Amino acid sequence: MAGTTNVILVTGFLGCGKTTFLNRIIKIFPKDLKLMILMNEFGEIGLDGTLIESDELDILEISKGSIFCVCVKTDFIRSLNQIAQSIRPDVLIVESTGVANPSDLKKDLNLTIFQNRFRLSEQICLIDADCFEDAYETFVSVEKQIASSTLFIINKTDLATEQKVLRIKDIVKKYHPLPEFFETTYADVPLERFIPGIEKIETMAQDTRVSILPEQLEQAIDKLLENPDPNSVPPDRLLSAIFSWGGKDIEAFKKIMPQLPKQMVRAKGFLTQNNTVFLFNLVMGQKNIEAYTSKKDLRPLLNRIVFIGPPEAIHQMDKLSRDFPDLIRKSVFDPMANR
Repeated sequence: MAGTTNVILVTGFLGCGKTTFLNRIIKIFPKDLKLMILMNEFGEIGLDGTLIESDELDILEISKGSIFCVCVKTDFIRSLNQIAQSIRPDVLIVESTGVANPSDLKKDLNLTIFQNRFRLSEQICLIDADCFEDAYETFVSVEKQIASSTLFIINKTDLATEQKVLRIKDIVKKYHPLPEFFETTYADVPLERFIPGIEKIETMAQDTRVSILPEQLEQAIDKLLENPDPNSVPPDRLLSAIFSWGGKDIEAFKKIMPQLPKQMVRAKGFLTQNNTVFLFNLVMGQKNIEAYTSKKDLRPLLNRIVFIGPPEAIHQMDKLSRDFPDLIRKSVFDPMANR
């Protein structure tokens, strides 16, 4: 029976390139090791899982808030228990939502119910070189991600000046005296830096750890929720809204793009025109839309767009939808309402 699962935490603010980074790791990951990804998305529906380029990989998705927030902490602990008891991968990559505060991950992994099955081996933070400074000044979660990470990938350097990259490094050095940096585009880094350090735990003749009972799991979760971290910081105030697109012409949607609220932090969705699928992306004011192909079944997600932003930005979307009847709000999710 397999022993300890090595855990890699991948953080970074919304739109920094985490999914691209994961796809690069998946392509070169050793075939004799079992890899699993636990993806955490902020909104009600998960889009990033469909962007993972593998049909064979085990993926668990947790939506509706940050896994490090009380609002979905229960789902996170239950997922970890499932992984520890049933799946038992050699390596678990936890990709947290871009607004997560990951400071208590090590504490969660070391809960007694997991019987030392997890070992946190690396905490990687991806940084959007173009948008980082604005995000750092605005969102508390960015500071927490920097403070809790051990390795930093400065991504999208083609969109930033050398002076901006130096400023980013100076900010990180406030929290780490000797940080390790990689500068790149499209999350293209020497992945051997991460993989060789992950040693496969030898199969043991006998594993003395036993499966916990359902009531033991529930008792552990209740105790955890009764005693939250007194040093935790309230999450950034962001909402997630799902809008449907009823237009048949992508050019019509492109006319809306310049009018989207400037405060909108992130947006992503799949749109269709005839038989072609287009992927729309917005990151801190930067927008693009391009043709997209996938082997996965995207039908449940077609013509649905997830917008993430402060309440005022979501309210502005409601006003915008009145001017463009093909853009219809379907739902709004507020993770703070579940705290």
